[in-house]
Amino acid sequence: MAIEKLRAMVAALGTVAVVLPGVAYADEAAVKKAVEAFVGSPSAVESVAKVPYGGLYEVLMKSGELVYTDDKVTFLLDGRVIDTKTRRDVTAARMAQLSAIDFGTLPLDQAIKQVRGNGSRVLVTFEDPNCTYCKRLAKELTQVKNVTLYTFLYPILTPDSTEKSRTIWCSKDRAKAWNDWILEAKAPPSGPKCDSEVVDRNVELGRKLRINGTPTLFLADGRRIGGYVAAAQLEEALAGVTK
Repeated sequence: MAIEKLRAMVAALGTVAVVLPGVAYADEAAVKKAVEAFVGSPSAVESVAKVPYGGLYEVLMKSGELVYTDDKVTFLLDGRVIDTKTRRDVTAARMAQLSAIDFGTLPLDQAIKQVRGNGSRVLVTFEDPNCTYCKRLAKELTQVKNVTLYTFLYPILTPDSTEKSRTIWCSKDRAKAWNDWILEAKAPPSGPKCDSEVVDRNVELGRKLRINGTPTLFLADGRRIGGYVAAAQLEEALAGVTK
């Protein structure tokens, strides 16, 4: 991927910035073209935007990652921008904004649904059955009350992940089969085959949503949370949902 190539160059130089020959570029389109020329891919950049700090341009790669440059593309900076006055991680805040989704477009019928308590809050997860952090997350989720959980089976680790996902989806009680496995390591029993193409559709969906690791969570307002999260943090995130 282009971002990996860029990072390899950064590592080779032993610095966080790649310095390029200085040439003036008139607009964001020209900056985009210059960055793509540098990384050697004519379609590596999703967008370029001038930001109101440091004379920088924000470059969003199609991989979903951010780098920064100046108007002459004399360097590419792969790292975080911190506002020293507020101590705010500007890059993290921007990434949260860019990674949010239109929650209403999720095909929830492709997920395992569980209602806990009154189910008033909604949380979506994309999980691989062989993901260690998914198993840790599952234990935290047992402490979260009054929530409707939608679990998308998203096998991206091993072929066994795909087989387990298909077996769980074809189980008579999908929620029980999932919980037995993810919480207790009780393998789902082999039963009658069913149409499990939903698992393939989930993988396709996850790729479109740029889900590169599991677990990945989404709140009802579209915000994304990547990786394992403790119950207390989940409660805080759910409390902050605005629709």
